[in-house]
Amino acid sequence: MNVYDLFVKPYETYTALQILLEATGALFGVLSVYFSIKKNIWVYPTGIISTLIYVYILFNFGLLGDCMINVYYTAMSIYGWVLWAKNSEDNIHVEVSWATKREWVFGIFLFILSLALVTIIYYYKPYIDNAFSMEGTSLGLYHLDWANWLDVLTTSIFLVGMWFMAKQRIENWIFWIIGDFICMPMMIFKGLGITSVQYLVFTIMAIIGYLKWKKSFKEKK
Repeated sequence: MNVYDLFVKPYETYTALQILLEATGALFGVLSVYFSIKKNIWVYPTGIISTLIYVYILFNFGLLGDCMINVYYTAMSIYGWVLWAKNSEDNIHVEVSWATKREWVFGIFLFILSLALVTIIYYYKPYIDNAFSMEGTSLGLYHLDWANWLDVLTTSIFLVGMWFMAKQRIENWIFWIIGDFICMPMMIFKGLGITSVQYLVFTIMAIIGYLKWKKSFKEKK
């Protein structure tokens, strides 16, 4: 399989609107990560635009876990926006720190809870796909492919990462790095080439973000 098959051919069946939406969502997603690296509160308004677009895109591509996480991102972005504004001296930038043991315990709880909830949703996916009708529907996880299982995993990883970011914890970048890296092949498999490139950019930016936040914390001490 060549580059054309991976990144161009899938878009031959897409409408101009679908391509524009994905490109716009990817652009605002990159802007959001950029502002996050800068510890700038604009991470949230740009992120909200991106996540709302991807709620629509991912639902239509059957990635319910990632669709759900983008709904969560939108809600958490509002929460994070308020929290960052409250903790910012200039209403733009914030100070960062490492997570406490208690926050790590809560993060692990969120991860396990997310794994369970997203798996349950996929269990009922045949019912959802059948216009919420049980007629001729067989519930179960038999219909999941490897990309769906990765979706369950990355949804849980990103959920914890988003929570740590809202709390201004340096560890949030570790979750973004892992989740973004896993998402690259998943999005290629689903025919979302633009989004897969976005996740490659996200992975690189997340590594930079981790190093910069870590350096910022050391300089503050």
